[in-house]
This record gives sequence, C-alpha cells and structure tokens, in this order.
Amino acid sequence: MSVTTPRDTTADERDAALREILAASAARIEDDPDRAHARLRAGGAGGDGLRAEIRVGRHTVVVDEPPALGGEGAAPNPVETALAALLSCQVVTYRIWSAKLGIPLDDVRIDVEGDLDLRGFFGLDSAIRPGFAEVRVVVTLDGPATPEQYRELAAAVDEHCPVLDVFRNATPVSTRVVTGEAG
Repeated sequence: MSVTTPRDTTADERDAALREILAASAARIEDDPDRAHARLRAGGAGGDGLRAEIRVGRHTVVVDEPPALGGEGAAPNPVETALAALLSCQVVTYRIWSAKLGIPLDDVRIDVEGDLDLRGFFGLDSAIRPGFAEVRVVVTLDGPATPEQYRELAAAVDEHCPVLDVFRNATPVSTRVVTGEAG
C-alpha cells in the first residue's frame, strides 16, 4: 500500500496519511512478526583524499573531511553525518509519533550539536575518547497542542527514535578485515 502526501497537504492530512501507513504496516507485522526485522546496509569506498562515496539503498552519500584534517571540505564529515542522522531521525519520529498519538504538530525544527576532542581521534591522549563527549538536541515544536501533550510526545520520541537509541546505548559492532585488492 502506498499513500502519497504532497508537499501542500495540511498537517491534518499528513497525519491522516501517516496513520493509514502505520496501521497497514502494523497489521502486516502482526500477521507475520518476521516482517518486523530489517537489515539495513551501506557500502562504499574511499575516493580522492579523504572523501568517501557511500551507497545506501539507491542513494549515494558523500562524506569528506575539512581541509584542516586533510580533506577538501566537499561534504559533511563522518561525525557531522552522525549528527544529521540523529536530527533527521528525530524529525521522522516526531512526525510519526505525533500522528500515532493524535497530538497535532504543525512543524518540528531540530538543532543538534556535539562536542568532539580531536586528541582522541589523533591518538594524542588515550584518556580522551575519539567520539562525541556530549551531544545536545534542541527541539522546537509548533502547533496547537498543549505543553503537556508535547512533553508526552517528546517522551515517546525519546523512547522510540532508532538513531537516538544508537547514540544512547552501546550497540555491538563486529568488524571483519579482508585483505587483498580493494574494490
């Protein structure tokens, strides 16, 4: 089942379409719980300098480093794309859960920032982790709902946002190194 939501739809129309899609998806999963499991994949290779071209489904994502780190600054760097993934997943999760809970939401704007100490990445101080020390998310919700309803929505989003879960909880990662010709 496919429901299209043109850009000029109202928030009510968008939410109704989302509820229809979510109900159909939930019904398929209830009929066959194996449908709930998804394996997502990405693949890619290094390009010029520190540039990486990544395939995600039918999309190509380019990642680069700024000149100060040896890249060309042609695209966001890996940790910026991690922040972008968190931001976009928050937007999606707010939209889905506002529709699911029946909490009217006209607009959601999100700003994300993270603190990174490059001494960890460069191996200059083993006491400093190479990843973010802290990430802060500011969510601005617009619409006719009450502050209490938006707090309820925020709690649901915090509980169900997949990328927020990746940031907040350790996820097992296994790496297999294959030697030989790249490509």
